[in-house]
Amino acid sequence: MSDASIRPGELLAEEDPPQDAALRFIGRIRTPWADRKDCPRQGRQDGPLCRIELNRPWDQALDGIEAYEIIEVLYWLDRSRRDLLRQSPKSDGRTTGTFSLRSPVRPNPIGTVRVRLEGREGASLLVRGLDCLDGTPLLDIKPDLCAFTPKAPPKPDVTS
Repeated sequence: MSDASIRPGELLAEEDPPQDAALRFIGRIRTPWADRKDCPRQGRQDGPLCRIELNRPWDQALDGIEAYEIIEVLYWLDRSRRDLLRQSPKSDGRTTGTFSLRSPVRPNPIGTVRVRLEGREGASLLVRGLDCLDGTPLLDIKPDLCAFTPKAPPKPDVTS
């Protein structure tokens, strides 16, 4: 399927390319997948070992990440189309709205996945569970919400 084609029942958004966001890529993701047809639809935490490489100075922001077994990775799906309102992901003739899918085809192609942190090597993290192509730009890394405990004291109650 070429990037310009759509499947029966899919619906395109007719609009100009976005000009309203400035994101900073902080690194690249290294995976074994060079082609979308080989990439898993969703990552598995027992999947292959992958590498998240951070650019300077963002490598310094990794301090303390080793305390978390699971981390959330946000990345820019730079090779995805951005114009489908409805999609037929299984090509079975049925369509559904883009926002009810985890498809990489989105108006703002931000991918997010929870991965198992296997280790750190300087400016790189070794993880399992990724589901993106090799070279995908990295947007952010966060501790898993369920495991995160804020280290700062709670804010004072100002309603009294």
